[in-house]
Amino acid sequence: MILAPILRKDREEPRTTPNPGDSLAKKDDALRVVGFRTAFVYDIEQTHGKPLPEFAKTTGDPREFAEKLKELVAKQGISLEYDKSIAPALGLSAGGRIRLVPGMQPAEEFSVLAHELAHEMLHHRKVDARLPKVVVETQAEAVAYVVCRGVGLETNSAAADYIKLYNSDKKTLAESLSVIQETSSKILDQLLPEQRMAPGHEKHPVMVFADKLAQSHDEPGRASPAQPAAARQGPDQSDSISLDR
Repeated sequence: MILAPILRKDREEPRTTPNPGDSLAKKDDALRVVGFRTAFVYDIEQTHGKPLPEFAKTTGDPREFAEKLKELVAKQGISLEYDKSIAPALGLSAGGRIRLVPGMQPAEEFSVLAHELAHEMLHHRKVDARLPKVVVETQAEAVAYVVCRGVGLETNSAAADYIKLYNSDKKTLAESLSVIQETSSKILDQLLPEQRMAPGHEKHPVMVFADKLAQSHDEPGRASPAQPAAARQGPDQSDSISLDR
């Protein structure tokens, strides 16, 4: 048993409209502690049973492409920051600003950054009506998948696991195929200016991703990370590629 704070809005504070990129803490500046209550918590060591399944992670060595991707982000006029307060999300995109949680493995950080850059390129610069969340996340993750594959990283089932959180499917992916191809090509043209992704006779990376997505829907019993919706706040503040990744 612990003492937990009771928060109340300060009615004397003027009401302001928060910016999309503001953190939750900043938005709640008008809250104040008025007392405490009892609350109950437990530690993981007090539980027993088989370990919960973990989502797959992107692996490999991004080599010089990690710095090239950061340079591309800067070239686009987007600020890149490291902020541990965004956890459990690994990355957030808020239109001209990308935040990543520090301490990720290089391959995972590359994948998260590619995902957030896709959000910046696709979902923050257009005045069109906002796309459904499932479409937004499918597009960003598919772009990240193609870019990671293009520089030689192994995504395993990480991309398909992430997309499954939003109940996406192969049809949703197919409807965004041209957008995904165009955006991933723009990124890879900067990372690999003298190369192209895959020989013409090989299956296109987006279609490989579609196959993985379809297969993941056939696999029962995959656990979702805790609070997937809470860490995702729509196209104005789109997060990274997974919550345990």
